[in-house]
Amino acid sequence: MQAIPVGDATLHVEAALRPGRPNIAFVNSLGSDLRIWDDVVQILARADVGALRYDLRGHGLSDLGTPPKRIADHVADLAAIMRASGLAKATICGVSVGGTIALGLADAYPERVDKLVLCCTGAKIGTVDAWNTRIETVERGGVRAIAEAVLQRWFPPEDYTRGGGSVALCRNMLSNTPRDGYIATCVALRDSDLTEAARRVKIPALVVAGEFDGSTPPAFVREFAALLEDAKFRVIADAGHLPMVQQPEALSRELLTFLGE
Repeated sequence: MQAIPVGDATLHVEAALRPGRPNIAFVNSLGSDLRIWDDVVQILARADVGALRYDLRGHGLSDLGTPPKRIADHVADLAAIMRASGLAKATICGVSVGGTIALGLADAYPERVDKLVLCCTGAKIGTVDAWNTRIETVERGGVRAIAEAVLQRWFPPEDYTRGGGSVALCRNMLSNTPRDGYIATCVALRDSDLTEAARRVKIPALVVAGEFDGSTPPAFVREFAALLEDAKFRVIADAGHLPMVQQPEALSRELLTFLGE
């Protein structure tokens, strides 16, 4: 296990960088950890592409420390991890809140971003009322109290109904997310709007939606892509909110094509 101190927190990091080759920094969704990228990282490694992954503050094995209040706080964590890992510049690939964090990094530190891959995300995700309701539910019952509702948005309907390994593992990963870390990132999402940042970013972007995503549907993600000056929009078939879990080969093909352009 690798750890990097960032301010008053120790963050769990996994770095498999390849000097002189393309490297991608991956950023997770709310309620997940760096393991969601396992299959994609393995596929990309066969193409000699390096990877940097980490658990968001208050997620997985990472400390919470000072709770993030805005997406900018998560952006600062990512920039610090890249510096500590010796990664001056990379393609940044984020999913859900991870995509919003990637967008924030491109706005605040454009010199650190080669290309952007923004999966199942937007400049402003959810409403204040929806986030407040979720926060109140998690405060009362922990993340487990919302797990099934979230999983139904994460997975295509047939996959969720069928269950199986991926659904079970994601249920465990989500349910075991620390309550305070989950709530802190909900607050950051509730109180941040990166719409103007999206309009400022000039970096080439691949914007990806999952065909059956119930959290950030394809139409929502397409509208987000239209805010960016230089964006390609793709839909991953038979995927929900986590295409890297449900369709890693299809997502990896899109990534490799985009890296080669």
